Amino acid sequence: MWKRDHKLLQGGKQLMEVVGTELFGDYNVFANAVDKAAKQLDMKVSAAERKLIARAMSWRDETAPPVVKKVHEKKHDADPQHGVFEATTNGSAGVVEYEPDTELRDSEQVPLLEEGGIEAFFQREVLPHVPDAWIDHAKTQVGYEISFTRHFYKPTPLRSLEEIKADLKALQAEAEGLLDEIVVPAGGKA
Repeated sequence: MWKRDHKLLQGGKQLMEVVGTELFGDYNVFANAVDKAAKQLDMKVSAAERKLIARAMSWRDETAPPVVKKVHEKKHDADPQHGVFEATTNGSAGVVEYEPDTELRDSEQVPLLEEGGIEAFFQREVLPHVPDAWIDHAKTQVGYEISFTRHFYKPTPLRSLEEIKADLKALQAEAEGLLDEIVVPAGGKA
């Protein structure tokens, strides 16, 4: 692990020497510069390692353009509800998938018998509040949640008011008896 991390650190330093310390306002442009620099340096790192290095050399900026995850072929249709959008990349119109912002990721519990399914729930409950949200079906889980408490819990019946009043009177009488034992009258005799 130390060797791997040391290799990544060294690779990051080499990439920084080629890419420079210029600030990029668009992560997509920055990632392309890192890829070109890696090819120029003939770096033998995997795509995942290159991504780790690029992420370590950058930070999140809410005002920056979205990060493109994948550019689809022209015959692919846009489907914003499922994360596939029309966009212009490298000067040409196309269809892209964006990297999801993990800080904004959320999940919902949709009733299994929801009329129209997940898509109808999403359009009705999510899109009015977050118009650029999408469903990641790779993360969708279908199943039942069984509430054991609701089905198997048997609450103990509550006591009646008469029982509670009787207990309070008994406690009060006991407290008065104890108080009489503790408090000694002014004459010294109890």
